[in-house]
Amino acid sequence: MRLRTALSSTASAVCALTLLSACSSGSTTASSSDKPLVGVDYPRSDTDFWNSYIKYTPDSAKDLGLSLKTTNSQNDVAKLTANVQTFISQGVKGVAMAPQDTAAIAPTLAQLDAKKIPVVTVDTRPDSGKVYMVVRADNRAYGEKACQFLGTKLGGKGKVVMLEGGLDSINGRDRTEAFNDCMKKNYPGIKVFGEATNWDGAVAAQKLQTDLTAHPDIKGVYMQSSFALAGTLQVLKQKGLLVDPKDKKHVFVVSNDGIPEELKDIAAGKIDATVSQPADLYAKYALYYLKAAIDGKTFEPGKTDHDSTIIQVRDGLLEDQLSAPLVTADGASYGGVASVKSDDSALWGNNLG
Repeated sequence: MRLRTALSSTASAVCALTLLSACSSGSTTASSSDKPLVGVDYPRSDTDFWNSYIKYTPDSAKDLGLSLKTTNSQNDVAKLTANVQTFISQGVKGVAMAPQDTAAIAPTLAQLDAKKIPVVTVDTRPDSGKVYMVVRADNRAYGEKACQFLGTKLGGKGKVVMLEGGLDSINGRDRTEAFNDCMKKNYPGIKVFGEATNWDGAVAAQKLQTDLTAHPDIKGVYMQSSFALAGTLQVLKQKGLLVDPKDKKHVFVVSNDGIPEELKDIAAGKIDATVSQPADLYAKYALYYLKAAIDGKTFEPGKTDHDSTIIQVRDGLLEDQLSAPLVTADGASYGGVASVKSDDSALWGNNLG
């Protein structure tokens, strides 16, 4: 996989690791003595998106010739810290992680840096600390695309609910701020009810129900992740609002992930759009960059050969922003944002076996 960005070998290889005494891990293993050993911590396994990422990871490791240890931190930074200790004891040459609390992970990153173990973060960007590469899509673009879609569908007027993710996460903050900024700039006639949910579907459903009771004229919902999909549809059905998009009672719903269920719901007219977050490419390029780090390669900002752009977020921190298209039933453009049809064979959500 060649990148068009500048790529060069560093003067020295990653330092050899001192094996510490083993501790309990619960990790899965795909090991071989002649393959570099890397650790991947899965952030959670209670959503279709992250379960898809989990499914793609072993195949990506095999394709790249890497041995794999895995753990699951279950959205708990303390567990993530403990899992990293396990990886260190197992002698991994690199670690991929997706910290959901992007501030609290800094001490763990400092420890890995001190041991010369490169880190790639997936989906999230740490607020501070050193990582070799961040692999994620432009999360501000998620919020902007949702805004443009809903703003167009509502004709610039009305009320919408935004079911926010956790604001302790850079993803929740980026999506929330971008959606609000876009609405204020482009659709000032739309009132936004922002609801904090901490990525909890039950909380999201309860708050949406409360908002619809108080404001029955709400015509749009932006779910910052598919965590809220089932609850949102249930609430709309209970309110008699889960109707065909051509029905005047229809509430326009935009999600964010691109899981198979969302694509089916778009085709069925239950929801109207999603932004396809590339679970397959997250797995592929997280491990690609870990292997590159182990091989002593470096990167610079610029376009890549996989339809993405590497940007410099801050001094010493690079982020590969992967493509994440808006997905709709008709594949039209909304507010200048192009979309792809929900049945497009290139979408990862249409290719899960």
